[in-house]
Amino acid sequence: MNALALRYLFSRPRQTLLTLLGIFFGAAAYVTISGFMLGFRYYLIDQLINNSAHVLIQSREDFLTERSLDNSFFSSAYQHIFWTVPPSGRKDSAIVENPQSWYQRLKNDPRVAAYSPQLTAPVIFANGKANFSAILTGCDPLQQQKVTTIGDYVIEGKFADLASGGNRLIIGSELKKKLGVEVSQNVYVSLANTPPAPFKVVGVYRTGNRLADVNAYGSLGDVQKVKRTLNQVNAIAVKLHDHSQAAAIANTWAAIGPEKVESWDQINSNLFDVFRIQDMVRFMSIGAILIVAAFGIYNVLNMTVMHKRQDIAILRSMGYDTRDILWLFFSQGFMLGVSGALTGLLFGYAACLYLQTIPFGGGPMAIGTGHLMISFDPYIYVQAALLALIASSLASILPARAAGKLTPIEIIRAGAE
Repeated sequence: MNALALRYLFSRPRQTLLTLLGIFFGAAAYVTISGFMLGFRYYLIDQLINNSAHVLIQSREDFLTERSLDNSFFSSAYQHIFWTVPPSGRKDSAIVENPQSWYQRLKNDPRVAAYSPQLTAPVIFANGKANFSAILTGCDPLQQQKVTTIGDYVIEGKFADLASGGNRLIIGSELKKKLGVEVSQNVYVSLANTPPAPFKVVGVYRTGNRLADVNAYGSLGDVQKVKRTLNQVNAIAVKLHDHSQAAAIANTWAAIGPEKVESWDQINSNLFDVFRIQDMVRFMSIGAILIVAAFGIYNVLNMTVMHKRQDIAILRSMGYDTRDILWLFFSQGFMLGVSGALTGLLFGYAACLYLQTIPFGGGPMAIGTGHLMISFDPYIYVQAALLALIASSLASILPARAAGKLTPIEIIRAGAE
């Protein structure tokens, strides 16, 4: 039966080849596009997981309502208060209240791998006439390296050098360029209401992200002195053993106290919205190709049924039943799907191997390989094969059913007419 199906396919080589190419290009395009899109996506997610906290505990964020300030301005004797312009906006706290209770909770939680208290402040860096405003982050250097991979991006000095204190800085490569300083030189750091304090540059880091490379790190104690907020922090960065539990843990912790608690995926939720749109576009594009290929299979098989009516009559007379005839024509579409899927997967794999050799510099958090990021996830190839087989199988059903319903007497009558 399969030999006869192949013979029917080769009897119309041009139509068969064009139909095969449709399935081939659909599978190849799915593998190539998915490998490119998912490769960069997985890399970016990996960077988010490793270069930022899994859970970030920040000072609380309050929003004013129309009745928030009633008791502040009026006594309880006033029953009805009407504002010409109702209060609105944010009323944020500057610090994490009672950070010691958070430290104790995090220390006793087996899901927590490490945590690092932080104090960030917008400051002005000055070196002679050169000055630049940026963010100075105070942290526990040894713990910060456990929470994030910032230590891996240090290109001069060591991040752990901050641990000794004494007004030391690790600055970003872009900030170094703007200030024109070198390692071992001093820069002056000041807030709007504080006199400049000298800090020694002991290292330089470069992530590849210009927005991150204009900032600087110092020890927590030194930044607290500059900001004049001893023993205070405005964030606690937490690393978990299992980052996939970050959202659930963040939601649980958010109910414990007034602090704002968010997981890494909640903070970057807009990025995941973009990923969902990419998936939609990817499936729609490949779907359009496979639909066209499916119509090609339908047309080829339908024309084959029309031209092979006499052959069908002979086969039915020889004892072939409806199921045999149905499988004869269905198997042709299935063979086209399998052949197109296999060749498409091989071509797509080869295309992905070539794409990952293309030089590509820059990008968020420094694309370390210097080449395009390509994913070779087996699920991509399984999905491509399934889509190709489903499209070819569905396109084969109607012609196969039509052929299976034909009887010798109907074919003879149709020929007589």
